[in-house]
Amino acid sequence: MLMKFADSANRDEAKTRLETLGTQIPEIKTLHVGLDVVGSEVSYDLALTTTHDSVEDLKAYQANPDHVEFGGWLRPLLTSRVVVDYDN
Repeated sequence: MLMKFADSANRDEAKTRLETLGTQIPEIKTLHVGLDVVGSEVSYDLALTTTHDSVEDLKAYQANPDHVEFGGWLRPLLTSRVVVDYDN
């Protein structure tokens, strides 16, 4: 997932909250958060990559109340997001 914030100052708190989710939700196998270091006009502010043991675990993560709560905090702060869910 790539995220662009209306105010890029929110990206650090988003990173911290996402890393906390990685320890709270058992269906997350791995979670990596990266912050943009270039800051060009086409750059997104934050990149999130998660892995899961199955598509069912991915769906359970997406429905997890902690994830849903985080999304409620996050969505109003974003101007754009891009998501690709795929299976290896």
